[in-house]
Amino acid sequence: MRVVGAVGVALAGVSVIGAVTAYGQIDARSQYRGTTAAVVDDKGNLRVPANYRTSYQMLGSWAVAADDGRGSKEMHVVYASPGSMAAYRKNGNFPDGTVLVKEVFKASTRDMTTGTVSSAGTLAGWFVMVKDNVGRFPGNKLWGEGWGWSWFDAANSARTTSKDFRTECLVCHIPAKATDWIYVFGYPGLKK
Repeated sequence: MRVVGAVGVALAGVSVIGAVTAYGQIDARSQYRGTTAAVVDDKGNLRVPANYRTSYQMLGSWAVAADDGRGSKEMHVVYASPGSMAAYRKNGNFPDGTVLVKEVFKASTRDMTTGTVSSAGTLAGWFVMVKDNVGRFPGNKLWGEGWGWSWFDAANSARTTSKDFRTECLVCHIPAKATDWIYVFGYPGLKK
């Protein structure tokens, strides 16, 4: 009889531990899961995903015209985390946890047989955005308006130089406010 009682107490203890552990994992404010967890830590700090060129989908590219003269001064190549493009085509929204990575290159311009051509030159850095539908990091100045926002210089993909998305990131995205702050017209893969 004592053995049965001891087993019952042990099982109850394991059940309590399991319930407490499960409750702690349900807290959506702690961090993301899956592939996004490799990009966002539990405080909302972002980093450039190590394998985005091989595991993400290319959304599209942009050429930023030179201030004066011919060609472009920058080339931007944008990638989206797996499944994000299909989800956007299905319902017109990026799902929670979507990661967008924009590579920013200094452009190289030259004459070729097809005309004046600008191509990606030296990498300047990355701009990373992570979709946040639940407001996970309300005290973090790099999170708001439904996204996490960070710029990373090419010399360090693990440490952002951004301090406040409202003054450093959002101002460039104001014209795209109606499309969830993303210039979706420039990404052919988002069209149905």
